[in-house]
Amino acid sequence: MTQLTAGDKAPSFTLADQAGAKVSLTSFKGRPVLIYFYPKADTPGCTTQACGLRDVSGDVGDTVIIGISPDAPDKQAKFDQKYGLGFPLLSDPDHAVADAYGVWGERSMYGRKYMGIVRSAFLIDAKGKVAEAWYKISPKDTPARLTEWVRKNG
Repeated sequence: MTQLTAGDKAPSFTLADQAGAKVSLTSFKGRPVLIYFYPKADTPGCTTQACGLRDVSGDVGDTVIIGISPDAPDKQAKFDQKYGLGFPLLSDPDHAVADAYGVWGERSMYGRKYMGIVRSAFLIDAKGKVAEAWYKISPKDTPARLTEWVRKNG
């Protein structure tokens, strides 16, 4: 699993959002973007993370927030509607984008090993470069790191 670091060009992607519309990273060029990868919609940790980001979205200027998981668009839509998230939730069912960002890896739960999303977040600057890469970030730290970065970088 190759990990991205600050200064790397952010891997481009086009994925379906919760409404089935295609969303591309390149469509946000000129704006900072927080991309966060989460394992599964409407689970406790993922809900904490998504709602935390929803709650700070008004405090991060023109920074775009994008969530990505392997969930299908209809499941993402239910998650968005249930919690009023209001930002794109993208479906990466074959985990190609997760692979490109180095977040598809071995996980363990109750002693069972399996492949899945390693919860991570990336700040992409207005020029499409990785400004910050936070691998294995906790759900509660994601909104705090985002607001701290925006405060420092404007």
